[in-house]
Amino acid sequence: MKKTFACDESMIITIPIGSLRDAGEGQLMPEKFQCVYKDSYKIFAIKGKPKPLGAAQAIAGVFIVSLGLIFTQTEDFIRFYTLPSVLFVVCGMLSYAAGQSPNMHVTKLSFSLNIVSFFWSVAAVCLCMIRFHVPLEEHNVKVHQGIKGLIMILLVVEKLIAISLIYWLSKAVCRQHFNTLPIILLKQGD
Repeated sequence: MKKTFACDESMIITIPIGSLRDAGEGQLMPEKFQCVYKDSYKIFAIKGKPKPLGAAQAIAGVFIVSLGLIFTQTEDFIRFYTLPSVLFVVCGMLSYAAGQSPNMHVTKLSFSLNIVSFFWSVAAVCLCMIRFHVPLEEHNVKVHQGIKGLIMILLVVEKLIAISLIYWLSKAVCRQHFNTLPIILLKQGD
């Protein structure tokens, strides 16, 4: 016999009922029963690890912005690819909040901002690489090259964090059915 029901994104409530012959008045239904619910948001919160990833994303964003603010006095162009990294801090806080409480609005906002932050990290890495190869007229060239390299590494880390959060957030946000009806299985005791 072919199974016609797939248990994805649904709720199955199994209620063991007593025997109809032995049951007295009000004893047919038990006080406790098992409810199994496979929710993709819970899978995101458990396997996607939004809290540590969001915290890492926010911390890396703070480092990028801090490094950019420190070195804007010696080089103005560094401001163009580091100051918009405040977006990483906001995305990190939203990803942490999405993992903290099951609010679909926060999750959708985190999903959309992580997509934007992914594309920004790609653009910022390209800008950083272009500026990395332009020689400076200053005496601390090695220090500036090292800071740019550190910023580039942090931008790549941001890109990897954003892509992993996009993957897990898409499992929570882009599902087919948001309102599913439960299937109730009644199992009669012997």
